[in-house]
Parts: sequence; C-alpha cells; structure tokens
Amino acid sequence: MKYDLVVFGGGTSGIAAAYIAAKHGINTLLVEKSDVLGGSITQGLVIPSMKIDSDGINIEFFNDLKIFADKYSARHTYIDGNEAWFNPELLKIVFDKMLCSVKCSVLFSSEPFSISYDQNINSYSINLSHKLLSIYIESSYIVDATANGKIFKLLNCNFQNDDEKKQSPSLRFIMSNIDIKSFTDWLYKFDTNRDVTTVEYTENQIYLSTACTWDEHKNWALSPIFKKAVCDGVLEYEDTAYFQVFSIPQMPDALAFNCPRIILDDSEDINDPFVYSRSLRQARERIYRISEFCKKYLKGFQNAYISHIADMLGQRESYRVKGKYTMTVDKILSGEKPDNIALACDYPIDIHTNKNNTDLLRYTKHKYYLPVEALISDKYNNLYAVGRILSADFQSQSALRTQISCFSMGEAAAKDILNKINLSKMQ
Repeated sequence: MKYDLVVFGGGTSGIAAAYIAAKHGINTLLVEKSDVLGGSITQGLVIPSMKIDSDGINIEFFNDLKIFADKYSARHTYIDGNEAWFNPELLKIVFDKMLCSVKCSVLFSSEPFSISYDQNINSYSINLSHKLLSIYIESSYIVDATANGKIFKLLNCNFQNDDEKKQSPSLRFIMSNIDIKSFTDWLYKFDTNRDVTTVEYTENQIYLSTACTWDEHKNWALSPIFKKAVCDGVLEYEDTAYFQVFSIPQMPDALAFNCPRIILDDSEDINDPFVYSRSLRQARERIYRISEFCKKYLKGFQNAYISHIADMLGQRESYRVKGKYTMTVDKILSGEKPDNIALACDYPIDIHTNKNNTDLLRYTKHKYYLPVEALISDKYNNLYAVGRILSADFQSQSALRTQISCFSMGEAAAKDILNKINLSKMQ
C-alpha cells in the first residue's frame, strides 16, 4: 500500500497532523500502537489542556475539535476562558469521528519494526507489525509523533545531546462518587486564594480547580492538612510533591488528579525500561495513599473511590530530535519571530523537578514563535517530528510541550507537507 503521508503516533500532535492532512486531500495513514487515539488526553488523563494564546496560528484542528467535542458534550469552557476542559472518555469517540469524517486511514495496535529510505524516488519503505501479522507500506512523507522519536531512531537520525536534564513524570487518576457540593463549599471558604482555588457553578455541574505542592516558598492553604497526614502516617512525604485536581465535563461527581509525581534519583532515567516499570508500580501505590488521604481529610470524599488510573505514564520529556532549526530558551525570551511559523505561544517555561523548592515556572513578557524548521529532520526533508520530541533545548521544550501547542505542531507539519506536494505537482 502506498500513501502520501504516514503519521506514527495517535496522540495530540499525531491526530492533528493526520486529520489536517487528510482534510486537505493528502492520502494519509495514522499508525497507533495502542487501541485508542488521544495519547496524553485519553490514556494519560492529562486534562484539562493548558490555556495558551496562540495568535490564531495553526488552530484549524483545535477549532474543529471543539465543534466535534460539543456534539458529544465532551468539552467545557472554564471561567478563565480555557476552552479545553475535555472529558477523556468521550474524546476517544470524538477523535475516531474526526478521522472518519476526513477519510483518514487508521491502524491500531500497530508499530514499525523497520524503515528504509530510497533517495532516488524520495520514498520510505516501512514494515509494520500488527499482533502476529506483518504489513508492508510505502510513503512519500513521514511524521514521527511517537513521543520518543522511534522513527528517527529507526532511520539513524540525530538527536539533541543534553539528555542529562530530566523532568519528573506523573501518573494521573480519577476519583468518583465525591460529594462535590460539600467539597466545594468547604474548599472555597478554606482557601481564599483565587489564583489557586477557583469554582464555577453552572446549570448542570460544579467546576473547580485547586492545588498544593511541597514547594514551601508558596502559600498553599491545603499545606497544613498534607503535613498532618504525613505526621499521621497516612501519606509519605514524597506523596505531597504535587497535588492538583480538576473537574471533568459530564462527570459531576468526579475529579481528575494531576498527581502523583514520580520522584527519581538524579542518576535514574525514566526511559530505562526497568526504572519505568518500577516507577509505574510505585506511582499506583502513591495513588492509593492519596485516595485514602482524600477520604480521611477532605470533606465530601468519604464515599469516594478510585474509578480510573491512567493507562500511560505522563512523561513531560524524553528524547528530542535534531532538526533544521533548534529552538532555544534564548529565542523564547527574545520573542524572535521567524518567517515560517508553526505556532505562537505564551505558556511559561515549566520544569517539574525531583526536589522541593526547585520547580521552575518562568513567565515570558511576550509571545514566542516556533519555526516549522524545528519540526523537520536535519537529515531528511520529508521527515517531521512533532510533539515533545521537537528540535528544542531542554527549557524551551518545557514551554512548548503543552497539548494546544502539540495540536499546532501537527497541523503545521501537515500544512508544510501539503505545500510541498502542491509545489511538486506544479513542477
């Protein structure tokens, strides 16, 4: 089978690339190793998507996603204007519907095991494995949205060389059967800091958000409660590293937890398969302790239970490729505006560490812009990398890795490929 474009990875950036490409007439195949699309949203429970000001650049996918999500009541716009409070379960259906609507082919439970490139015809030969079956395909363009750069590795491409810098991963979960009104009434009075605790009352559901971390330079209202739980032996100190909850559309008795944070030693690498596997087990133990803490110390949680643990670890970074352009923190801080813009963003440099009082949340004074060249391999003109593996240094990647930016990266790659295909037809 021959395609114009094959996208590997059905997460946030890969879906956007495949959808936009197919919508604009490119014969596209999306290859996903699991049985569901959505990646960090649906499998990682990374909700809501963080709000950014994108300057209206490459937001066609996001705008279409909002329309599709609204058909299934799978989205809410919060009081701060964030339009991306998604329901992760319903979005599994929404993403399927979106790709069907543009006639994009999708292969689930499939992964590449070998790829070769013929520069004489500018085409890739790809061997896929689907369970016990092998599938052979060809493609003129490839988008690597695998989150770990698997395609770049198979093609012996170049990567950034600052891998000694790491961010702490997380494993998210959901608790249900919460008396949300009791919790909200208590919390809103207990924490008067509206930069931390916010509440919105709608006709059908109460929406809220709150947080508490172990960073002592910040004034967290919930901090004394966490400290008491540690003294009581209900929590371990590292369980308090990061605690954040959000409401979920169409789940009026549930909250999504952005925790626990996984604490690794400086010498450990989450990409090591043994470290990764051990971390998952430890994270699930932390989830149980945090759920017991909520039932014992927080009003409204007495009859609550764990209803969903994320199916994938929330990794904030992994390998980053070497592109034709490397985004750096200096370029973010300067606000340099390139000619060929993939996305605009104002999200801060956001680094989660393994020690207290060392997290970094550095806001910029202006928007910054990512050039499309940061998504194109320095080795091949028809190979793209989107999502957290983009060509960027450690700090700039921490600002560009959010889901809305990933949507724009995928869209930018698809539109650049479309331009190249149209140009080749004119020649």
